[in-house]
Amino acid sequence: MRFAWDEAKAAESLSKHRVSFEEAATVFADENARLKHDPDHSLKEERFILLGFSAKARLLMVCHAYRENDEVIRIISARKATPTERKQYGSYL
Repeated sequence: MRFAWDEAKAAESLSKHRVSFEEAATVFADENARLKHDPDHSLKEERFILLGFSAKARLLMVCHAYRENDEVIRIISARKATPTERKQYGSYL
């Protein structure tokens, strides 16, 4: 998997949510991660939300889109999961 992101958005995520996009990329290795289509946040591209654990054992929500025939994952935003999202993740296990 290859990842891409806007450096300004990555800096904003780190400052606002204390989640780096490098850490967010590790969520894609969580075999129990939950993927959800997110049609409400863009008319220009298909977006998705991935809820899963990072390599730092933090449950994160990662908004992303696929580029270049699905070979590149563009991370749009990342943050810690809310209590509701934590419950949703736990209900899948």
